[in-house]
Amino acid sequence: MSSSRQSARESLKRLRPYVAGKGFTEISRRYGLDPADIVKLGSNENPYGPSPKVFEALQNVSPERYPEPEELMEGLARYTGSPEEMLVIGAGMDWVMDTLTRLFLEKGDRTFIPTPTFSYYEILTVLAGAEPVFSPLGPDFRIQETVPKEAKMAFICSPNNPTGNALKEEELCRLLETTEAIVFLDEAYVEFAERSLAELVSRYENLVVGRTLSKAFGLAGMRLGYALMPEWIAQEFCRAAPPFFGISSASVAAGAAALADLDFMNESVRKIRMERSRLQKEIRSYPSQANFLYLKTEEASDSFAEKFLQKGIIIRDCRSFRGAGENHVRVTVGTPEENDRFLAAFREIRR
Repeated sequence: MSSSRQSARESLKRLRPYVAGKGFTEISRRYGLDPADIVKLGSNENPYGPSPKVFEALQNVSPERYPEPEELMEGLARYTGSPEEMLVIGAGMDWVMDTLTRLFLEKGDRTFIPTPTFSYYEILTVLAGAEPVFSPLGPDFRIQETVPKEAKMAFICSPNNPTGNALKEEELCRLLETTEAIVFLDEAYVEFAERSLAELVSRYENLVVGRTLSKAFGLAGMRLGYALMPEWIAQEFCRAAPPFFGISSASVAAGAAALADLDFMNESVRKIRMERSRLQKEIRSYPSQANFLYLKTEEASDSFAEKFLQKGIIIRDCRSFRGAGENHVRVTVGTPEENDRFLAAFREIRR
């Protein structure tokens, strides 16, 4: 038998694996804690979950049938005010971004990525054979540079993960008007912000706005994302997308039901915003328009986060975010009871 084997692409050696937030099982086993006693504030999940209508819809899913996304697409069109011809869906926003990079990036191309931000933009760039061009965020985490002339795509997150600040309309317009690159605006957390910039898709032929039902709608486990884009990009997107856009019958049913109960989502957002304000005042974090807070620590962030883990509270050490340095953590806004647990631990640790 031959001992030879195919090797993975050389460019993969440059990548660090995506680091997800720690989960209940991992922390329970590491510290011998009851999972029911663990407070998870490290993954930016919605602690209130989805609308009760979602659970009703899931009971009627036929797993032997392929998904039929018509009702979901109609719901997204109503929610966004965008025609269906300018909407695409996928198995999480990550999948939508993956398809876009396969459409526009080739070996030797470049992308523009202000940092610190969501690390998957870099991963997708390298997987496409392209080269990421990083630009450190300036004061108040503002983008300092325009998109390099040679860049084919730019990835902008607003509100930005992990810093929590939102992009101003004039900032985005300046970027769009000084480049021919496809600008992907990640609005995963936009429901928690003051406003969305998705309306600009109708004005700019190089703008794509990504969204998700994971955060405000409480459907993180369903992996359902979507994007608003110029019709010419949507047509190309559908040519490259896999059958049924990689989504499942369960995610379609859950998404349609969640979009049919905006009152539930809006109430969840209202409660999270209130708790965000309460937490921010006490821990003196950076201002945030997302469902999380970005906090500078005096000690090394891994040591700081570890002290919370020992108390059964999961927060996010941000060292894995390129450009975040060694002294920042991210804290998801939980329920009032979860936030009380965090604050009690925070006071004790900071004493």
